[in-house]
Amino acid sequence: MAYNKKDLLSKAKEAIEKHKLFFVEDVVAFLPCAKPTFYEYFPAESNELNELKELLEKNRVELKVSMRSKWYKSNSPALQMALMKLISTPEELKKLAMQYQESENNHKVNISLKDAIKFSDNSES
Repeated sequence: MAYNKKDLLSKAKEAIEKHKLFFVEDVVAFLPCAKPTFYEYFPAESNELNELKELLEKNRVELKVSMRSKWYKSNSPALQMALMKLISTPEELKKLAMQYQESENNHKVNISLKDAIKFSDNSES
């Protein structure tokens, strides 16, 4: 079956906006063509596919901003901790972590908070 490329592109854009889609696979599911046909009309790195990917990325960014805003306003410690981990510097992350890994001379050291406290207590004596 022959498809009109402009119609497919228009339907794809409409689906992205109407259904707040995030992935190309989801866009294809809303179109009246099979996945191979879609990629035949819109090959990788084509201007049209890149345009669709930009719309999908816009949806992802809007959702992430919205979620982070809700997490910031939330009284849930789990959500606030998740946000803190997203926005923290590496040093802050290390302080927040119950367990972290450091690489020293290409040796991985796994230190838990409990072990660090025990080591700290023993070194003070």
